[in-house]
Amino acid sequence: MALAVGVLLALAAVGWAVWPAPPVRAIAQVIPVVDGPADDQRVLLDTTFFPPADGGRGPAVLLAHGFGGSKRSVRDQAVRLAQAGYAVLTWSARGFGASTGEIALNSPDYEVKDVRQLIDWVARRPEVLLDAPGDPRLGLAGGSYGGAITLMAAAYDDRIDAIVPQITWYDLADALFPDATGQGPEQGVFKRMWAGLFFSRAVESPLAGADSGSGSPLTGDPGVPSPPATPLLSRPGGLPSSPTPATSPPGGASPSPGAGAGSTDQGTGAASRDKDTGQGAPGGIDGREVRCGRFLPAICDMYQQVAQTGRATPAAVETLRRSSPVSVPGKIRVPALLIQGKYDSLFPLSHADANARAIAATGAPVRVAWFDGGHDGGDGELDWVADRTIGWFDHWLKNRSGGPPPGEAFSVTRNGGRDPGTRRPVLLHAAAGRYPGLAGAARTPVPLAGPDQEVAGPPGGSPAAISTVPGMAGLLGGLGGAGLAIDMPGQAAAFESAPLTAPLEVTGTPSASVRVHGEGEVILFAKLYDVGGQRPLLPQGLVAPFRVTATPAGTPVTVTLPAIDHRFEVGHRLRLVVSTTDMGYASPIAPAVHRVGLASSTLTVPTDPALRTTGGGLGWWTWALPLAALAVAAAILLTGRVRHAGRPDPALAGVPLRITGLSKRYRDGEPAVDDLSFQVDRGQVLGLLGPNGAGKTTTMRMMMGLIHPDAGEIRIFGHRVTPGAPVLSRLGSFVEGPGFLPHLSGRENLELYWRATGRPRDDAHLPEALEIAALGSALDRAVRTYSQGMRQRLAIAQAMLGLPDLLVLDEPTNGLDPPQIAEMRRVLIRYAAGGRTVIVSSHLLSEVEQTCDHVVVMHRGRLVTAGPVSDLLGDPAAAGGSRGRLEDVFLDLIGDKA
Repeated sequence: MALAVGVLLALAAVGWAVWPAPPVRAIAQVIPVVDGPADDQRVLLDTTFFPPADGGRGPAVLLAHGFGGSKRSVRDQAVRLAQAGYAVLTWSARGFGASTGEIALNSPDYEVKDVRQLIDWVARRPEVLLDAPGDPRLGLAGGSYGGAITLMAAAYDDRIDAIVPQITWYDLADALFPDATGQGPEQGVFKRMWAGLFFSRAVESPLAGADSGSGSPLTGDPGVPSPPATPLLSRPGGLPSSPTPATSPPGGASPSPGAGAGSTDQGTGAASRDKDTGQGAPGGIDGREVRCGRFLPAICDMYQQVAQTGRATPAAVETLRRSSPVSVPGKIRVPALLIQGKYDSLFPLSHADANARAIAATGAPVRVAWFDGGHDGGDGELDWVADRTIGWFDHWLKNRSGGPPPGEAFSVTRNGGRDPGTRRPVLLHAAAGRYPGLAGAARTPVPLAGPDQEVAGPPGGSPAAISTVPGMAGLLGGLGGAGLAIDMPGQAAAFESAPLTAPLEVTGTPSASVRVHGEGEVILFAKLYDVGGQRPLLPQGLVAPFRVTATPAGTPVTVTLPAIDHRFEVGHRLRLVVSTTDMGYASPIAPAVHRVGLASSTLTVPTDPALRTTGGGLGWWTWALPLAALAVAAAILLTGRVRHAGRPDPALAGVPLRITGLSKRYRDGEPAVDDLSFQVDRGQVLGLLGPNGAGKTTTMRMMMGLIHPDAGEIRIFGHRVTPGAPVLSRLGSFVEGPGFLPHLSGRENLELYWRATGRPRDDAHLPEALEIAALGSALDRAVRTYSQGMRQRLAIAQAMLGLPDLLVLDEPTNGLDPPQIAEMRRVLIRYAAGGRTVIVSSHLLSEVEQTCDHVVVMHRGRLVTAGPVSDLLGDPAAAGGSRGRLEDVFLDLIGDKA
């Protein structure tokens, strides 16, 4: 029998391991749209539609890609959303991938009109939930270029219900011509390197991998780090290994010759376009494309002009702002989760702040998150960003409860040092209930000192100082992320504070006032260093450019430094540097010398004391607990404490569980469990059913000896349960959510747990447990990176270690996908069929009906009914009703009298 049980469990575990994630279909098609100022341009958009993996109807999500990418850039995110029950549409924007048309930088006349017609198409899909005819329940998400179209579309189409824009802009003119004095892009400094990278992404040979979509500086959004070889946003088996052939579902277009419809999901990119059709044609690119790529001629001409002069023209500012949220004040009125990267010299944190303030002014809910990523590198936090995005859409598109949105109003990722075991960086999340903006919740003055200093602008603007290398920081060993910067001798003036006597956590935009002496216009660059470590650090590699007209008497100017989140430690100094050059920006080519001094001796920095870090790190209790344990053990030995479990009852030696007269009250006297009695026999799968607050978890905790009952007793195989009773070794449990050491891998957590039991390794049946977890390569990754579903599966595997005779599981299907839930049911039924016993608590009637053969129904701590599920279900038809007895009882408990 034992061998048979082992074989059955092994087969079940193997089935669990190889069972694929919910199958995701990828339907590729070409969708024709009409856009342009006069609605006279016909464009063919290469799209892929992912129906909900559960086969039902769900809210829709449009997923936009970054500049230089295509629909393939967001394929993994689309799969994960489809597995979460969403109908997802990805598309290659006009001018990218295999789509036709020319790039208009998310113009309301072009890309915005395209998105509105894509929403029309989605509204006709039978898999999509509708709020009204033609109005799908819809969310939009995207990063960078895709983040901007998310915001712009929300301004022009009120059918959009929630948005998650990431690392994107508020004012594209300000992004390319920033000015730290607040005079606007007309007086801003040309961000030469980023602009060159930005525009060159549409000029490169389209066969060079423009549709590969990895998101790296060479193949996707410029400067976004490449994801791991196995994307963390998808699960193995979630998508067919080869793309689904293009089809023409309702609302789509039949594949047309030359449109790439037959292979639109292959991602080969577009070849050189035919002058009439705009379609790809082999043989290279013509002279105009070498100069302008796939940009609209007007945008190409604008860039050519500003790139030569280094100054923004009024026409350029108007063009760039028409493609920016700044042009639609008060029109973005939907719930928005704004995720912006700390390491981003293209679209810094100030752009997310401006978007947040504009949307919040309409009364729409807004959440702001600064994460460890951006166009210059960083960790990327793929799982964290994906979980926050799905959580946001779940709240606004699925739950629609009207309650407060998920998460804190403001969160920021911070460096938690290195894991002592793996030596890998630890990321912590600090959060606050209110978004303070860039000014911070408080302003702290920091005195600066230093004399006036001569600074030289070199001829030709070279050699130039380095603050960060746009888009390349991650490739160069963290040049920007680590804060390494180089100032050229003779080109920079520096002013320093005294050593800090207390730590200073800066969150927001510092500001300083300087005075510039000389004649004529001068371009300068201000930056704030952290001095005191092995070398000066430039937080997030950011610099603030500004243009000022110097006078011999000195022109005072207040400079707003870049928004940062950085901790200056005790003994460190703050150093303000003003330089004449920066490699990322245009500088005057004529040599000049100016004198720079302090107009005010105070540097003002923002702080937010309300920010609290959650999770990670080794707290004081890590060291205190062993000492406390030793003290308790000594007290037990000294007082001669002996457990009084009583003698076992021989008549119950074969009964896995008997509960008699069990009671437990809260401190306020309210009963949690009230005179509860029932018995569970071998081979049963018993469902402990009841609404939240019924006392199920309290009962299970008393079964495990974790809390003492006020009255009654619990016996497992005849032995009375007391804390630490030996009979508890025959019980495996998972109650009130998984708990693991976050810095260890899943495998290491299981092995450590079993070693703590002191039982032989061979008794653990570890291979079966690992197969049950079905985590693949993630099994050797730190648990802190796991999603809720991954933690749930690992916890169930831990409960099954040693193949206990009595298995107690609290809400085991939470966080699991439908196929995983179905396989979990089969595993539990097979487990009990071998003579073992399973107790499953749930507040879902359907789950108990499908999994359990016996049920105990509880309400407010008391037993309502108990017995075989088949008897309690009864025959509704025979009773002349539509429900069985068990359903009647349960619906009465939860208040449904229908």
